Amino acid sequence: MHTPLADQIRPDSLDNVVGQKQLLAPGKPLRRIIESGKIPNMIFYGPSGVGKTTVARIIAEQSNMTLHKLNGTSASTADIRDVVAEIGTFSSMNGILLYLDEIQYFNKKQQQLLLEYMENGQITLIASTTENPYFAVYNALISRSTIFEFKPVPPEEMEKAVKRAFQCMEKQMRTSILLEEKVCKWIANGCGGDVRKAINTVELIVLSSEQTKNGLFVSETLAKELTQRSNMRYDRDNDQHYDLLSALQKSIRGSDENAALHYTARLLAANDLLSVCRRLLVIASEDIGLAYPQAIVVTKACVDSALQLGLPEARIPIAEAVVLLATAPKSNSAYKAIHAAWADVEEFGALDFPRHLQNKHFDGAEATVRGQHYLYPHDFPNHFVKQQYLPDIIKNKVYYQFGDNRQEQAAAAYREKILRDDTENS
Repeated sequence: MHTPLADQIRPDSLDNVVGQKQLLAPGKPLRRIIESGKIPNMIFYGPSGVGKTTVARIIAEQSNMTLHKLNGTSASTADIRDVVAEIGTFSSMNGILLYLDEIQYFNKKQQQLLLEYMENGQITLIASTTENPYFAVYNALISRSTIFEFKPVPPEEMEKAVKRAFQCMEKQMRTSILLEEKVCKWIANGCGGDVRKAINTVELIVLSSEQTKNGLFVSETLAKELTQRSNMRYDRDNDQHYDLLSALQKSIRGSDENAALHYTARLLAANDLLSVCRRLLVIASEDIGLAYPQAIVVTKACVDSALQLGLPEARIPIAEAVVLLATAPKSNSAYKAIHAAWADVEEFGALDFPRHLQNKHFDGAEATVRGQHYLYPHDFPNHFVKQQYLPDIIKNKVYYQFGDNRQEQAAAAYREKILRDDTENS
């Protein structure tokens, strides 16, 4: 059976791990913990391919503990019980280290099974997750663990792993591998901080390289093509997906059209047109809002065009919407108003309507005020007359505040005028 190159060259010491200097450099927290030999329960949080499994293996080897590895996507309660059954046996005399990958897929009952053994020290748990552990992991388990965040590997560190991968492939292929000047740098920059992806890309590139009389020749063109294909796939359920959408919205909110286009391009390169369309429609109402009410109309037209066209042509109307929203005036007044109104609905529930707003024209014997007494605004100057619309308990509430942009200030001026006229006419 073929062993992936990433597993063949997996580092066997902390000094050979690329990236994660904030955790593993001499004197850093995780490094000191590992070197102390007293390993606590830990949760490693971060994207795929950044060294979480590698560091767990190194910890197990350096601590002489018996390593068991389970994956949350496939492990069952019976698998956990098999690990627990080893407690007290000769093979676990130095303790059991359970490395649980993708712990977010374990249900609450499965996670609770581990708690008793974690508390008395019979099992040391190192769990990893690509999702925020505060949302994905049971609170009782988090309270008994220390969380360490692993970050994408920077290109300068990634390049070391890429070069090591090419050297390993040379030995395997028993031939020289000739690289164009920027091949390693292109792969290091193009795999999104994912070491496993970069190493697998090296293997793919070597296997598809041209054989020459001097050995295998790896061109920069081939490296670009295969790195791009490798890099542009991502899991729409993981944090990177939401980080990209968050970065897109915050860039538009901050009126930076260039950053917004960058994050849009990354999402579209991953064929995630639908997420872009949905987020742009949200942004048009949440962040541009009443400062430019036509923004939602234009955005909807661009989104409809993009969905009809499909990629790659969909990039054009999407770019139009992105630039329009980023350069438009901003207002979140409507967004804030509906949140304030929503909060009152949650607090007070379904309050009674003012009598004159109800859809009935007769009163029962219990009514203290008879008659509807509704004032029809169209019968008054400016089509306006002041009367109570909110329920009594919140009748003086103000949810909406006019924004400081030209559009909303014009509406505010009109409101002041009709209120003034109504006062003068009453």
